[in-house]
Amino acid sequence: MTTRQDATFAPGSRIVVRDEEWLVRSVKTGTADGTMVKAVGVSEFVQDVEATFFTALDEIQAMRPEETVLVRDTSSRFRQSRLFLEAVLRRTPLPRTERGLALADRFLLDPLPYQQRPVELALSGLRPRILLADVVGLGKTLEIGLILAELIRRGRGDRILVVSPQQVLEQFQRELWTRFAIPLVRLDSTGIQRIQQEIPAGRNPFTYFKRAIISVDTLKDAGQFGHHLDATTWDVVVIDESHNLINKGTQRNELARRLAAKTDALLLASATPHNGNRESFAQLISLLDPAAIANEKEYEAKDIAHLYLRRTKISPEVRDQMGDRWADRGPSQAVHCQAGPIEEQIFDELTDVWLAGKWSDEAVTGQQRLFPYTLLKSFLSSHRALHETVKTRQKKATGVERAALDRLAELTSAMTDRDSSKLQNLVKALKEIGIGKGSATRAVVFSERVPTIKWLAEVVPGLLGLKPNAARVLHGGVADQDEQKILQEFELAGSDVRLLFTGDVASEGVNLHQQCHHLIHYDIPWSLIRIEQRNGRIDRYGQKHQPQFRALILTSARDDAKDDRTVSEKLLDREAVAHRSLGSVEAATGQFDAKAEEDRLVRDLLAGKTVDESYDDAHAEIDVMADLFGDVGTAPIAADIPQARVPKLFDSTQDFVDAALQEIYEDRPEDHIDLRREDELFTFLAPDDLVHRLTDLPRSYLRAHREGEDLRLKVTFDRPLAQRKLDQARQSKTPMWPEIAFLSDVHPMVDWLVDKVLIRLGRQQAPVLTADVTAPTYLIQGVYANRLGQPTVVQWMAVTGLPMSPRIRPMDEALRDANVGPSMVNRAEAVALEPLRQLLPQAVEAARRYLEGKRDEWAEANAEPLRKYREQLTHFQQASLVDELPGAQREKRRQRVQATVTEQHDLLDRLETAGDPLLRVLAVLVPSPETGS
Repeated sequence: MTTRQDATFAPGSRIVVRDEEWLVRSVKTGTADGTMVKAVGVSEFVQDVEATFFTALDEIQAMRPEETVLVRDTSSRFRQSRLFLEAVLRRTPLPRTERGLALADRFLLDPLPYQQRPVELALSGLRPRILLADVVGLGKTLEIGLILAELIRRGRGDRILVVSPQQVLEQFQRELWTRFAIPLVRLDSTGIQRIQQEIPAGRNPFTYFKRAIISVDTLKDAGQFGHHLDATTWDVVVIDESHNLINKGTQRNELARRLAAKTDALLLASATPHNGNRESFAQLISLLDPAAIANEKEYEAKDIAHLYLRRTKISPEVRDQMGDRWADRGPSQAVHCQAGPIEEQIFDELTDVWLAGKWSDEAVTGQQRLFPYTLLKSFLSSHRALHETVKTRQKKATGVERAALDRLAELTSAMTDRDSSKLQNLVKALKEIGIGKGSATRAVVFSERVPTIKWLAEVVPGLLGLKPNAARVLHGGVADQDEQKILQEFELAGSDVRLLFTGDVASEGVNLHQQCHHLIHYDIPWSLIRIEQRNGRIDRYGQKHQPQFRALILTSARDDAKDDRTVSEKLLDREAVAHRSLGSVEAATGQFDAKAEEDRLVRDLLAGKTVDESYDDAHAEIDVMADLFGDVGTAPIAADIPQARVPKLFDSTQDFVDAALQEIYEDRPEDHIDLRREDELFTFLAPDDLVHRLTDLPRSYLRAHREGEDLRLKVTFDRPLAQRKLDQARQSKTPMWPEIAFLSDVHPMVDWLVDKVLIRLGRQQAPVLTADVTAPTYLIQGVYANRLGQPTVVQWMAVTGLPMSPRIRPMDEALRDANVGPSMVNRAEAVALEPLRQLLPQAVEAARRYLEGKRDEWAEANAEPLRKYREQLTHFQQASLVDELPGAQREKRRQRVQATVTEQHDLLDRLETAGDPLLRVLAVLVPSPETGS
């Protein structure tokens, strides 16, 4: 052994630190304390202990390959050797030059190429940093899960942080676990309390949870978390609904910039990725690649093609693969509601006084001109909402305005539930679709106004003959834990919930389609974007029934009244047409932000334009973002997704798991961990070291699997079974997770078994096994890495022809030709080890010469994209200095650009292949003595 204070240690190799043996899990170079090595204990006193070492603080001894100890494998069918080789293959990260997908079909989801396309894009760049901008419902969470799994397989996904709106925390966590077996600790309000209880005050919580999901509103508090974030680095940061980060100077924007600087991979997701402003969108892109856009006012689609992906339901690749996994959308039906007498009086008051500008002692100018439309929209929601708006305004109103408000307050107070035409028609529509006592049909009812939502939840169930617990209410004032519970209950087939009354807090990212395909707009937001977002809650991938949409349209007998036909009905029709013909509404809006779209529409209405004139004029204007979205839905179907070449010794993960359990528990796992098997279903009592790896999961999940003091795990490789169990969990009355987990390649159990197998051999040992070879064949792993500790080259070599004419061939070919597999027979033949030990240094030297001879060729493959990016940096530096800037601003920009260029060049230097190759002797294949060879 030698001390390697500046070495790159390969994941899966063994080291000695503090006189104990450890298995390397991951490596990072260039820290303040030298190379950082994360490892798990192998020797007796530290077995299964996780630890982090730094070369500047500890003496880390690496094993010299020439000193490898050769040992005979006496296990049945050479199981120990085959498992050891498979474990090394699984533990070794794929090199940076491997762009193909290694795990595309290993999860509980349909392997659709369009959902794998973002993985291809993420792996093609210098770093996995992309904006996933698929429209509502295409499955961005699944795309994120696929990317995370591939990064984990590459040793680049150990530390993961997901930041999302609080209402989707549980949904996101559940999807990543049930579909991909990636556990995340959920840091909602309960999770934060857990932190405070379990870790010392003032300590950094993110050092305790290597994979976490937390709400953006919780995390954006710089005073509470800022210093912890600055002191934490991540492998991957995911930010869902990332359009909320755009506004510079906000807490969310500052949070995004903190995180972008502290992570290798950055995944941004949003169905509405920008607000139509080139400069603000360029700032969002700069989080991914600070040198992608030289001039924030002048850039093209090709400048961001390596960072950005957007498809719609009618994009060719999506359309052709969707099949019956997403039912076609039904029409948007306008339900006309004729205003009653009191409602007509309110229309009169709004038309003659407020919209006519007779509500103030002074001329109405500026923002004040918008207030009558605030009153109108409140009324078109409900008399309850209008009453609340009036009461709030009355507190500061005087004179003519106060008198006008008093008149509205008098009218709204006199109006009863029976006077509400919309309420009567809502109840009628709900009955028509089958909502009622004894029916399983469900519907979600959207409103923009909280008073309307609360009122409907109070009165509608009784009018339908339902019990109060058949309805749930969700709005921005609901606590995060209650939000998540409400959404879960609505998704559970066995729950009593039939109606969800909600505001636009549930219009982004939330799945409502599992048990529901009816959506009613009690009022219509004056934004096509928001209407599309609402509809996308039930119109999304996985919807089995035709989504049905209704909108309640309040109509007045007065010709000049601005009732729901003036705006809402027209927007309803426009959204339906845009969705059918374009796949999304952006091209029809001229805006890319819901609030900006609504503000523009109100301004146009004030100027005397109709809705159609407003949108037609907006569409006719030059859209500065059109070149970024011009090909949406029209691009040709892309080529097949590239697949990684990954050597393996077992036909499936199931075969590996089964053999590993037999090996670890000496053919008696039934006795040691009470293993029970039924076809592809495994149930067993999890050992403590495996339980420790599952602590990120919700305690409710772990409690549900308790059997006394033990944790009984139920796992399966059978996709249909796992899907049935997932479906059954959705049939329950209360929120629950599936009792059986799908065992993907990144499941903690598989990870645990890999470690267990790797430590079965003694310190720096390699097995010797007889196989169908004519001469000793040394199996050797060779790795080149960059200064970040990431492999850039991984070679699996078989060395033969020793001592006179050494030859190198691919290891997987040698294993295949030698018939290394489960059909082998171990006759426990005596093998002379000493001659093999004598040839060992020559085998290592032959492998080293081969690697060194190929280094330039492999380094070039790694260096080519680095060279292209250096050219991009040169262009960025030259094009960033805008001549028309005043002197002081120009100098400030020059300094900022130079800092970016210097930072990016430093990153490129660390991505270059560096140092000597790390070699490791894995095994030796020898001919059987009985053959006489």
